[in-house]
Amino acid sequence: MSSPSKIRVIIAHEYRTRVKSKWFVLFTLLGPVVMALLIAIPVVAAMLAGDGAEGKVAVVDRSGQIGAQVIASDTAQFTSAGTMTDAELKQAVLDERLQAYVVIPPDVLDSGAVTLFSRGGSGIAFESSVQDAIEPLVVNGRLRRVGTDTSVIRLVEEGIVMQSLKISEQGVEEDASKASAMVGYFAGFMIYMLIFLYGSMVMRGVVDEKANRIIEVLASSARPFHIMMGKVIGIGLVGLTQLAAWGVLGLGVVLALGAVLSTQVQPEQAMDMVKNMPQAQAQLQMSGGAASALPFALPSISLGTILLFIFFFLAGYFIYATLYAAVGSAVDQEADANQLTLPITLPVVLTIMFIGNVIAAPNGTLAVVLSLIPLFAPILMTVRLAATDVPWWQVVTSMSLCIGFFFGAVWLASRIYRIGILSYGRKPSFKDIAKWITMKV
Repeated sequence: MSSPSKIRVIIAHEYRTRVKSKWFVLFTLLGPVVMALLIAIPVVAAMLAGDGAEGKVAVVDRSGQIGAQVIASDTAQFTSAGTMTDAELKQAVLDERLQAYVVIPPDVLDSGAVTLFSRGGSGIAFESSVQDAIEPLVVNGRLRRVGTDTSVIRLVEEGIVMQSLKISEQGVEEDASKASAMVGYFAGFMIYMLIFLYGSMVMRGVVDEKANRIIEVLASSARPFHIMMGKVIGIGLVGLTQLAAWGVLGLGVVLALGAVLSTQVQPEQAMDMVKNMPQAQAQLQMSGGAASALPFALPSISLGTILLFIFFFLAGYFIYATLYAAVGSAVDQEADANQLTLPITLPVVLTIMFIGNVIAAPNGTLAVVLSLIPLFAPILMTVRLAATDVPWWQVVTSMSLCIGFFFGAVWLASRIYRIGILSYGRKPSFKDIAKWITMKV
């Protein structure tokens, strides 16, 4: 049997064995559901967090100037203390009839100090909401006291609305940098997770076959290089199959989740949300379309960008899976691999630490340099492709370096693999592995 035929047989075996397993089916079906829950749970939690179940905040205005305005700013949160004494207010808080009460002193415009009484443990967000409601009213009171015209105060409070437009060869269009950055982060993080998932799967597969002496049977009919490449490619195809399934199932879950959540939001609530987003309101007035009610422009991802995403996922997977296969061949059990995998996992972890810097400045020197280094490029170039228009020469250079590094990794891993799969008895050191690389067989 020729070498390509042997590799194809190993690829088919690895692919069929894993795709037909129960864990693959279960993980593939539950993956989109888990992702949808991760998105939905914070939304639902945020909706429930502000339901006011713990009671209102009573306002004691001893200045006689801003108390009514505080209550009017949010009647769902604030209420008047009326004629209640301090002792009655404290008892109301202890009896949980009030969440808290806030005392506004007579000299609040001079001191800027107010006192909040509560049972404690209400959280930073609660204290911030009370402060945010009172602070602008105190500032306005100070401005009015020095004779500032109310029209000037309104002008100061309005601020600005900035519309970001992108200039391209096709003309001027809406800039989708924020949404693109989120897409880039999500895509980069997915590649990070999949590299660890499928790379470690390759390593475990080699370790298990070596421990069960199956690798010796395989080595008698195929060269170690063919075995390694068959495993790497076969498990890589399993990853692509799972990604495709997640894409189809995820789209269905997101559409279903959107339909369910939309039924929970009343039209009046939706209008309030839009009114509270100045940028969205400005865009709505300018275009007259419902789609512009979003606080950011939706990114348009071309087919070429999607193909590049796939390329860099495969590049990252093949580079790291090949190195993981070499580590798996060098040890007798998975527990012994932790020390040897540190040089492999460290670049991936460092890449995640740099994602924030790349999103903040996708065309900066740090982002450009790191996206050209093969160990960082699969994740960081993906982030840059989503966040900005990367010059073609940088994309081509990064792709070329990734391909060249992959062949170098294959050569290095095959030197380790040929000795490691038949080596038993003790955990090798880095010095032993260095000898295997230079050893002639």
